[in-house]
Amino acid sequence: MQLRGALLAASLLALPASFLALPIAASAQPVTGLYIGGGAGVNLMQDEDVKSVTVGGSTIGTSGSLGSRVGPAFDLAIGWGFGNGFRVEVEGDYRANQFDSISNSSASVGGWEQKYGPMVNVAYDFNGLGPVVPYVGAGVGYQWAFEQDVHAYSGSSSANLYGHTQGAFAYQAIVGVGVPIAAAPGLTLTAEYRFMGLAGDRSYPAYGTAAGVYGTGSVKLDDDYNHTFLIGFRYNFGQVPPPAPAPMAAPAPAVQPARSYLVFFDWDKATLTDRARQIISEAADNSRHVQVTRIEVNGYTDTSGTPQYNMGLSIRRANAVKAELIRDGVPAGEITTQGFGETHLLVPTGPGVREPQNRRVEIILH
Repeated sequence: MQLRGALLAASLLALPASFLALPIAASAQPVTGLYIGGGAGVNLMQDEDVKSVTVGGSTIGTSGSLGSRVGPAFDLAIGWGFGNGFRVEVEGDYRANQFDSISNSSASVGGWEQKYGPMVNVAYDFNGLGPVVPYVGAGVGYQWAFEQDVHAYSGSSSANLYGHTQGAFAYQAIVGVGVPIAAAPGLTLTAEYRFMGLAGDRSYPAYGTAAGVYGTGSVKLDDDYNHTFLIGFRYNFGQVPPPAPAPMAAPAPAVQPARSYLVFFDWDKATLTDRARQIISEAADNSRHVQVTRIEVNGYTDTSGTPQYNMGLSIRRANAVKAELIRDGVPAGEITTQGFGETHLLVPTGPGVREPQNRRVEIILH
């Protein structure tokens, strides 16, 4: 792995910082139900051990490791989220790296190693930490390693692989971060690092020369470790846009409290005094400055007469106040009158009592 490869990987890791310029969601919803995902990036393969090289029955190399350049990497996945942070997915991946050197040798080296296969991963999202969601995961599966035109030449010795494919058990660890996109509910931008290794040795048929003699043989490879950096997207079909906040209900119009005015009368009279006319004028004026739907005019008497006589007197008093209100500009249709006689006393008394405060008319503005 060369310096330029490390610099490229560092640049990819810095990309998530630029995600914050996107319109990200204020809070992330847990992955629920079916989702698909995919990513693209680079793969840095550690130097791969060459355990042995035989040609024509002769061993021409017993140690060393193949160095490679940074290569492309891709993955596609389909999975299921359980809504509690855990996810399970099946993915297919591809990685490719070009060999360019071999340790402990000045041999000319070339060719590609391409790896691909299925993996089953379990991941956990750390929800509730804000709009950005870190996650970790692990996976197992199977990878095929195809050695394409791999060769090494040194003096009178050479080795060339036939281009066969060998499979091996594979495992990986995953560390990543997801950034939900507010404008597209269910869509998440992802950036992740993966370490993947292939278990065991892999032997490939080969041909070449040993001390100038042509023959066939094999090359055995080991220690296939990969560092992969991916940028991608994940779409969760189970997420829906959060409900819009309910509009604030308009405040109910304030109920105007009723206003009442008391007009008092002399004993056994239904005529208005100057003070009574002043109070009625004030009530009429206020009815034009507040929202009034109706005006009640209720007449009363004290207990110093018969109930029948008092009932009539209370009605005459109410009608006298109504007539004055109309003279003061109040429409007659807004006024209702009623007499209550000696009932509903303002000051409770016994029968036959002349009580001035009970000789009244009440004007109520509704």
